[in-house]
Amino acid sequence: MKKDRHPDYRDTTISCACGNVLRIRSTRKDMHLNTCSACHPFFTGKATFIDAAGRVEQFRKRYGQK
Repeated sequence: MKKDRHPDYRDTTISCACGNVLRIRSTRKDMHLNTCSACHPFFTGKATFIDAAGRVEQFRKRYGQK
């Protein structure tokens, strides 16, 4: 690698609002996140799905379509 061309690559600490801390290597310094894979509903299995079929039926009932 040529000198003075590449950014400084160093150890970085990523901390989440839930308290989860990750240690990686990056060009940025410390980072703070609102959600991570440990607390995001999609990854924890606590995600809720909206019943789209009920919404379609409600739309058709409201506007007179069968």
